[in-house]
Amino acid sequence: MTDPNTPDATPPANQGGAQPTPPAQPAPPAYGEYAPTTQPPAAPAYGQNAAPAYNAAPAYNGGAGGGTVPGKTLGIVAFIVSFFFGLLGLILGIVALVQSKKAGRGNGFAIAAIIIGAISVVVGLIVIFAVIVPSLNAATTCLNDPTAVVQVWGVDLSCQEVLEQSNR
Repeated sequence: MTDPNTPDATPPANQGGAQPTPPAQPAPPAYGEYAPTTQPPAAPAYGQNAAPAYNAAPAYNGGAGGGTVPGKTLGIVAFIVSFFFGLLGLILGIVALVQSKKAGRGNGFAIAAIIIGAISVVVGLIVIFAVIVPSLNAATTCLNDPTAVVQVWGVDLSCQEVLEQSNR
């Protein structure tokens, strides 16, 4: 069986001894006319990629739109924690601010956490030295001299009363 698209490998037998004549070439088209092609376009060779070339996919940058700020979440956590635990909020705020500065970005929550944490630490130290230390001094004085009179928060108390209140 022969394929009409591929020529026969053997030439047809010569009938009558005359040479076969090649087919006549079509006349060239006039200016502006459509010239039909006589041969279909060639198929790609084996091993070549026949798929069209596309641009490479964009690189993943770790966030949607590149709007993420390193340390932003930690800055928000530090801000909330600084209201309850000043020293911990101060430390977390500093860490968040350093992360943001390395990326070249600002972090308002981290700065607020540092300020609130620092104020909390200072107020806490003032309270410790204003309330607890005088009480310890009064207790120490009373332990050394049980008959003495000490002043606690502006009130004169005998050491007997101070020791009874501290259950000693």
